[in-house]
Amino acid sequence: MTPEFGLIIVGDEILSGKRSDKHLPKVIELLAQRGLSLSWMRLVGDDRERITGALRDAFAGKDAVFCCGGIGATPDDHTRQCAAAALGVDLALHPEAKVLIDTRMREMAAERGEVFDADRPDNVHRFNMGVFPVGARIIANPYNRIPGFTCDGAGGGQVHFVPGFPVMAWPMMEGVLDTQYAAFHRQGAWQERSVIVFGAMEALLTPLMEQIERDHPAVKVFSLPSVDHPELGRHIELGVKGATHGVASAYAQLIQGLGEYGAQLGAEMVRP
Repeated sequence: MTPEFGLIIVGDEILSGKRSDKHLPKVIELLAQRGLSLSWMRLVGDDRERITGALRDAFAGKDAVFCCGGIGATPDDHTRQCAAAALGVDLALHPEAKVLIDTRMREMAAERGEVFDADRPDNVHRFNMGVFPVGARIIANPYNRIPGFTCDGAGGGQVHFVPGFPVMAWPMMEGVLDTQYAAFHRQGAWQERSVIVFGAMEALLTPLMEQIERDHPAVKVFSLPSVDHPELGRHIELGVKGATHGVASAYAQLIQGLGEYGAQLGAEMVRP
């Protein structure tokens, strides 16, 4: 079965408003490009107890979860430690991560025209970025080699940890989606069809929506009301979404039912 996908975003800077989150819309986009969708998201600050709780919940479930932020090696980065605590395992320097970090540090020294000194305190400290929960697997980082990591949960799901920086996180998430979840890609197999309904009340149309879901169990009906749209005014975007082969008949039933209600219809939309 296709896994459900979740997203955890870590960072006080989002909650305080110092930075605007960019991960949620991008993750939705990356999944949609592969015929997948996001089921839930959770935003937590840099608090160890809250992060550990969020990760413990994720590890207990069956979902594929991306966790963005907090995997650096500064005092306000807690995600690696919280992942280990949630799993009940120790932290250890991952051997592959050690090689990648060492390679990156040597490249940086060469770029500056310096002789690499492995024992210099700042270089020693950088290896902390490769300290992961025991049993973790690395996620390649094409931007600067410093890897993320994946951990398996007892519930059967996986949590994929990537940095908070979009320039690193997004290619890393794409790599995970295109390797570990390639078998679940369903481009063209998933569709959303909707129509603008003017002036209708949701309560009036609820029986129609309920009937469509009874008749088409694999399809979901959605209703997005708007009361003050600058161009369309009061309206509802009413539609169905699901496997392409089921959406067509469900949508036909929706349009027929709206006609029986005498609803005034506007533009129709189809989204892959």
